[in-house]
Formats: sequence, C-alpha cells, structure tokens
Amino acid sequence: RLLQFQSGSTCTTCHGQRLNPAALSLKLAGKNIADFLALTIPEALGFTQKLSELDSVKSLEEARRGLEQRLTFLNDAGLTYLTLNREINSLSGGEGQRVRLATQLGLGLVGVTYVLDEPSIGLHPSDHSRLIKSLHGLRDLDNTLVVVEHDRDMMLAADHLVEMGPGAGIDGGKVIFEGTPDECKKHPTSRTGAYLSGRATLDKIIQRKPVGKEYITVKNAKENNLKNITVKFPIGNITAVCGVSGSGKSTLAIDILSAVAARKINGAKLIPGVYGGIEGLEKINAFTAVDQEPIGRSPRSNPATFTGIMDLMRELWSSLPLAKVRGYNAGRFSFNVRGGRCETCTGEGFVALDMQFLGETFVECPSCAGRRFNRETLEVRFKGLNISDALKLSVKEAVEVFKAQPRLAEKLRTLEEVGLGYLKLGQAANTLSGGEAQRLKLASELSRRDHSGRLYVLDEPTTGLHWDDIAKLLKLLGRLRDAGATLIVIEHQSDVILAADWAIELGPEGGKEGGHIIFEGQPEDLKKTKESPTGRALKN
Repeated sequence: RLLQFQSGSTCTTCHGQRLNPAALSLKLAGKNIADFLALTIPEALGFTQKLSELDSVKSLEEARRGLEQRLTFLNDAGLTYLTLNREINSLSGGEGQRVRLATQLGLGLVGVTYVLDEPSIGLHPSDHSRLIKSLHGLRDLDNTLVVVEHDRDMMLAADHLVEMGPGAGIDGGKVIFEGTPDECKKHPTSRTGAYLSGRATLDKIIQRKPVGKEYITVKNAKENNLKNITVKFPIGNITAVCGVSGSGKSTLAIDILSAVAARKINGAKLIPGVYGGIEGLEKINAFTAVDQEPIGRSPRSNPATFTGIMDLMRELWSSLPLAKVRGYNAGRFSFNVRGGRCETCTGEGFVALDMQFLGETFVECPSCAGRRFNRETLEVRFKGLNISDALKLSVKEAVEVFKAQPRLAEKLRTLEEVGLGYLKLGQAANTLSGGEAQRLKLASELSRRDHSGRLYVLDEPTTGLHWDDIAKLLKLLGRLRDAGATLIVIEHQSDVILAADWAIELGPEGGKEGGHIIFEGQPEDLKKTKESPTGRALKN
C-alpha cells in the first residue's frame, strides 16, 4: 500500500550503473559490464561475436557462446530496439512475452505446453517472421504451443486453427471452426476465414478526407532517438503514425505532442520530451489521450460509472414510484455513499481478509451476497430488475431493457458500436484489458455533443481486436473526424494505416537506427517507398 507514495531517482554515486567503482574498473574489450548492459541487443550481439577473436577470451569460449546464443534468441524475437538494462516492468505485455519466449528457447526444454496471449502486440509486421521462427523453434523441440492471436501472419503460420464465436460475451463460446488455415479460408461461416481468404476486407470502410492547409507542426524533436525532426499533422484529419518497433512513434506522438497538448490545453503538469517548438495548437480547443491505461484501479470503477450510465440509472431508479414514496433520491442508489449501499462491505460486494504475509484475500460479502446494496434499496425495481441486477446486465442486454430511455439508450448503443456489447455494466475496471479500456474511453468521447476542434491521440487502438471489431473502430474514427476532430493514431495494423487520410513513418530501424522521417503523405504511396518497412508490409 505504501508503494503508491514512492518515487525513484538516479543514484548520485554510481549514476545509475548500480555497481561500485571496483566492479566497474574491470573491462573487457574496452567495456565494463555497465557499458555492455547499456547496449541494444544487436549491438551486444555484435560485441559478443567479436570477442571470439580475442586470445584473452579463448578460455571463456563456452560462456561467450552461451551469451551469444541467448542474445540471438532475443534478437530473433523482434526485440532489437531494447537495451539489456531496460527494466522489466517498463516493457509492454507483448515485449514481456517475447523476452520470456526467448528465455524458453535458450533453455531448450522438451515436452512443455506454452500458452501465449497475443505475443505479436506492439510488433511491426516486418518483425513477424522472426517471432514466428522463434515459435516454430519451440515447436520443433517437441513442445506444444497454444497462441491466442488476431494477427494474419501468426494465424497462417499455425499448424491448427480454432475459431471461437460467433460473437463476443454471451454470443460467443462456441467452436466455429477447427482445422488448418487453408481449410479455414474455405469455411462458409468463419468470419476469420473470410478475412484470411480475402472474401471480406476493410477496404472503403470509411472514405478518405482530403488534407487541408492547417497543421499541428512539431519542430526539432530530439527526445530519445528522434533525429531533430520536424513533423506536420494535418488538422481535421486522421493521421497514422507508423514504423518498426522502437522507431520513435510513441516518443513523438505521446512523449512530445500529447504531453505538450495536455500541458497547454488541459493544464496537466507533464514534462514533454525535448523539442524546439510547436505550432497549430492554438487551433485546438480540447485534447484527449485515448490510451490503454486502466479507467480505474479499484472495483468501484466500472463501465457504467466511467461512461456516465450509472448516473442516468440512479436518476431512473430514484424516479420510480416506490422510491418516491420512501423519499429516495439518486444518492440512495450509489454504492459509494452511505444510505443505500451495504455497510458490511461499504458497497464493494466483497470483503478483504488480511492473510498477513500472504497478502489479502477477497470473499463475497456475507450480508449482501455480492449485490453491493442493502435490502431496502434492492426492493425498488424497474422492469423487475433492482439496481444490482441492472449492473449485471451486458451492454447488449441493457440496450433492450432501456430502449425507452433515450439518454441511457444512446450511451449504451455507443458502447455496442465500439464492440463492447459483451461487457457487463458493473464489471470491475481492474479486470478490463488495455484494449477494452481504450474503447471505453472512445465510447465516452463519442457521447460528447461537440467534437469540433478536439485533438485525439490513440495508442494502437486495434490491440486485441478481430477484423470485424476493427471495422467498427474505423467507422467510429471516421465519425469523430467528420464531426471536426483531429485524430493521430499510432498503429501497426495495415488496414488502419491504409484507411487514414495521412501517414507518417519513422525509422528505418528501431533504437539508435530509428528516429528519422522515412515517409509523409498519402498512405497508398507508402507502397512505392523502397526504404519503407511498412510499405513492404502493405504490399504483402
């Protein structure tokens, strides 16, 4: 509990190198161990390979070969832009999985079952072949791999495909298809097969909008690996920011542009990355970063509270005849304040048992049986449902229940449009995935009346989405743009890049070899740019 109040700073004695002077004084080929750990994986691999030429290392050849092998596995997992001293808790979910995958390859275990959850997240299409090679390497050691994926390349590289569906939530849970990727392409009812075969596409989901003459211009960006670049983002359009992993996309769009916009427009106390200046923000009147950060870290936050649906439900229940007779106001139907909530669990629905050194364990509240409200409050019903029952509805079910309540129905339909029809209204925020949190934020933004002059920055919004869900996402982005918003989308997904009005690619590689502008212009022209890794992926 005290961790939330802690902050870190670089040690003034070792300057972040962690070792004492005696340890740092020992050097191999001119580098101490801290210098070596500061290298990117390809740099460390090259350094290790050159050590074989030194006579002084001959006696350590076995250790050198082991180091070279492990670095090769990390390199093949598409982690070329990471330094060896990168903190593990700063890695994305996909990066963490690929590090663990490389570790398993190095162990050479046989007869193991591995379960991977979207290991391609955050990986550029040009790196997919290396990741697939790593997975095949594990398989060829007589291991079994079960991979949850939405990526086309990963599906086509599988030996066996299982498709679940046909929808999500209560509409899912059935096996739609089971067999080889080629068989999936021919399956008449498989939505995945339709996209793999090309029968279904995301072409022309939204119409492109011509780029105007007004831009947000970031000048002389130098943060991290950015090479003093000046970049223009057209106002009133959708701009896709693409490039290989580690090329500087997030540094440009989030660490600099988002931070400056949040500071100047929203008054946030953020410190932007190094840049020379910014023009065009005076034409923006509001800013929102639609990222994958949780919408809340406690079970009290849920889709209903985040989107304002809970407020409307409380108003509805307080207007019912029994509530009026008893004098209940909207506050009575809140699990955050005294009156209507269960006081045993203070509206949580569960109670915590302190297990001393084992940490807390949570059990269902014995008083309310997880319903969060007291008995009197639960006696007030709408269409036979009390407020606790309503929170257990999925969005899709709630649309039907509240179809005669215009404001409620509008918010619920927006959630359905972003592909979240399967979510329970009262599902705890800390159980939502990053992609679900991001789409909830999008839905919340869509419910605004005025989008003109707003700037949105989205960080890989297709994470965890099937092609059908990406189609819904594209329509929503198109609606925001057509309502006058400016959207900047960091993305690897080819269909989203091609649907954008404007594309900016950074590269050509990740890490130190990145940070240059490779391309700016119409997305289809990316295919004609020889030095563009994204262009090559789009061709394929």
